[in-house]
Amino acid sequence: MGQRIPASTFELRDARPMIKVVGVMLAAALLLGTAVSGHCGETATANDTARFLAGLPPSPGSPLAALTKSALWQRHARHFDALFARKDDSSLRNIRGFSKREITHKDEALLYMFSGPDFLYATSFFPDAPTYVLSGLEPTGDIPNLQGLKPEAIDHTLQNLERSLRSLLSFSFFQTNDMRSELNKGPVFGTLPLLYVFMARSGKTILEATPIALDHNGNVGTPETGDAEGRISRASGSSVQGVKILFSDKRHAQQTLYYFSTDVSNEAPSRRGFLQFCYRLGAAVSFIKSASYLLHRDRFSEVRSFLLERSSLILQDDSGIPVAYFKSTEWRLQPFGNYIGPIPLFKQRYQASLARLFQKTHHAALDFGVGYRWHNSQSNLLIAVKQTN
Repeated sequence: MGQRIPASTFELRDARPMIKVVGVMLAAALLLGTAVSGHCGETATANDTARFLAGLPPSPGSPLAALTKSALWQRHARHFDALFARKDDSSLRNIRGFSKREITHKDEALLYMFSGPDFLYATSFFPDAPTYVLSGLEPTGDIPNLQGLKPEAIDHTLQNLERSLRSLLSFSFFQTNDMRSELNKGPVFGTLPLLYVFMARSGKTILEATPIALDHNGNVGTPETGDAEGRISRASGSSVQGVKILFSDKRHAQQTLYYFSTDVSNEAPSRRGFLQFCYRLGAAVSFIKSASYLLHRDRFSEVRSFLLERSSLILQDDSGIPVAYFKSTEWRLQPFGNYIGPIPLFKQRYQASLARLFQKTHHAALDFGVGYRWHNSQSNLLIAVKQTN
């Protein structure tokens, strides 16, 4: 029997934001696809900034290149080299193999709700998605000028970045309480530096990053003030703030990542615009992991129905949509791993119907951990494929 997570480690994501995610970042100009001003008018690109934060060398001509000569950054680089190598060996490599064997519908947009900044697992399970839509309560944040920070400030913020990633790289999810004290430290907040780190460490090249906002109809505009030129105000409470990142890798000329900071519960005004935006993407695949069992609750019935209606495939652990909502006439279900029930904090979310599905259906073991039960022998996944008439 593997290790269990103490109940005190967690807090539900719908109760409060997972916390302010702190890291060292670029100025708002960088977020607009340019970068911070350097010496003699030089600028650092978004991609160079992502690589610097990830402990990878920026391009030789980057104004950030000089900062990599410090012992502080080199320690950070060695630390991340070890962490990400260990993560790849322990799970990500096997996840990529699982994806090749088991997951179809690889050319559709991916909806990953309740994700926070977890691009790492999104791209590992769905490397070929043309569009990724991640969402959570965590704010996007913005990026300060790295070149304007003192060495001790850079060291402080890089250490915060390391601490903020510790639980995801050790397990497969962000631990809220353990991150709170670390991620409230520092001058800035947001998911963007973590997204940058995951993209750089996944071999992505960031082409452009742009702050965006959605109005209540799901139209994309510029954040902040409302006017006739597509600017969207926060004042009504129905707008959704986010970021759009264009990127590439060795196999894809261009892919798109959206991250939106939004509440998708039934009573949240912002949910409408977000779901309208997702609706316009057409049929999509969905991924649900470590989601605090929110989709078991009545107050998330609207987004649950949306995912069942719009998804051609859903990959989830048992914290996702209860298996009872998948009609046998519409969905083909294939379980993987073992279902031994939720961790003690969520013991009331035990699904007898899911246990029966595992008992009666032949299922392969998982050679990686995922979800709240991160040990291979205890993890479970379900692939639900919508049947066509």
